[in-house]
Amino acid sequence: MKIKELNNWQWFNDFKPEANNYQEFPLYYKEEIELWVKNISSQESNHLHLQSTEGKAFICGSLIYEQKLNQQSEYKLLHYFLTEHLLITSEFEQESHINDMKEAENAVAVFSILLAEILKNSIKRIDDFELKLNKVLWEIKQKNSIARLEEIFQLRHEVLVWKNFMIPITELSLGLEETFSSDIVETKHFKNMRKRLERGSMLTREYIEEIDHLVHFEEMVSSHRGNEVIKTLTVITTLFTPISAWGALWGMNFKFMPELDEKWGYTGALIIIILSTVAVYLLLVKRGWTGDTLRSRKKNSFFK
Repeated sequence: MKIKELNNWQWFNDFKPEANNYQEFPLYYKEEIELWVKNISSQESNHLHLQSTEGKAFICGSLIYEQKLNQQSEYKLLHYFLTEHLLITSEFEQESHINDMKEAENAVAVFSILLAEILKNSIKRIDDFELKLNKVLWEIKQKNSIARLEEIFQLRHEVLVWKNFMIPITELSLGLEETFSSDIVETKHFKNMRKRLERGSMLTREYIEEIDHLVHFEEMVSSHRGNEVIKTLTVITTLFTPISAWGALWGMNFKFMPELDEKWGYTGALIIIILSTVAVYLLLVKRGWTGDTLRSRKKNSFFK
C-alpha cells in the first residue's frame, strides 16, 4: 500500500482489502473503515454512502471510472473512503498522471484532483466521438440508407454510455458538498473538478440532443421517400391500367368479336390503348397527383 501525505492530509493508495492492513489508519474511523472494506468485495457497480455528522463526516463507496463502450462487463472500479484529512483508494490505476497533489489543501481536494483526472480522460474520448458524429452527419446527405440509421443508433448508444458514466460522478460531487462544510469543499481543485464535470455533462447533453435531431431527421426523410415510392408505384399502376383493361377485353375467347376480323383491328387497338393511357396521364397531371415521382432525384439532395 502506497502512502502519500502532506501537512494536512494522507492518501493511502492501492489499498488491498485482503491484506487486512488497517493498523496505519486513524482509529477514530476504524469501525467505518472496516464496514467499508467488508462491502468492497461484493460491490460491482457504482455505490455511495455518506455521513455528514459534524466532527466525523465521511463519504465512501465505489465508482466506475473507466468503461468499455462495447462490453458492459469490461470496466474499472474505484473504491474510496474519504474524510477531511484521509483518503483511501483501492484498485485505482491513474496515479501516475496526478502531478499537483502538493497544492492540495486537504484530502477532499486530493480526491477532487483524482475525479478531475478521470473526467479529463473521459472528455478526451468524448471529443473523439465528435469526429464520428460529424462524419455520419454528412454521410446522411450523400447516401441515406438503413446503414446510416444503424450508425446513428450506434452513436446514440455510445453517448448514452457517456451520460451514464457522468451521472454517478455528478452524484458524488453533490455528496461531497452535502458531507463536508463549505470551507472544506470550496477549494480550487474542487471548483476545477466541478467545471470539468459541467463541461462533460454539457457535451453529452448536447450530443444526445443532436443525435435525437438526426434520428427525427432520418425518420422524416425515410418516411418521405417511402411515400414517394408508394406514389410512384401507384402512378405507374394507374398508367398501365388502360393497357391491362383493353388487353383483358381482347383476350377473351368469345366466338363473336367482330373487330378481331377487321384489317384495322390491330392498329385501332394500339391507338385506343395509347389514347387511353395519355388521357389517364393528363388527368393525373391536371389533378397534381404525379408530383415529382416522374422526375429523377438530384444527387446530394434529401427530397428533390
